[in-house]
Amino acid sequence: MHYIDGFVLAVPKKKIGAYRSLARKAGKIWREHGALAYMESVADDVKPGKLTSFPQSVKLKPGETVVFAYIVYKSRAHRDRVNAKVMKDPRLAAMGDINDMPFDAKRMIFGGFKELISYGC
Repeated sequence: MHYIDGFVLAVPKKKIGAYRSLARKAGKIWREHGALAYMESVADDVKPGKLTSFPQSVKLKPGETVVFAYIVYKSRAHRDRVNAKVMKDPRLAAMGDINDMPFDAKRMIFGGFKELISYGC
């Protein structure tokens, strides 16, 4: 079964272009170091809920949108090996300081997940 790193974050709509550029570079790095898949997607149908929702999870502000992303690996051990290589890659460091990113990293939600079922990938 695969292992997935998942991310949910808020991105200012006016910075989607900058975020897309950053995501393309990051995706290339992760894939070159062995990730099976790398996906970044922008909200299209994510309404605020009464108790929970994607917008609420990142404390979405006016002028922002939700981004949902995930990276697929062969296993958790594979994820750990890939991420160790990625973190040492100078191209990642060249992307800038976390505080200068086109999103608020403090409101990013992320975690690792064991695959339960899969009909693809």
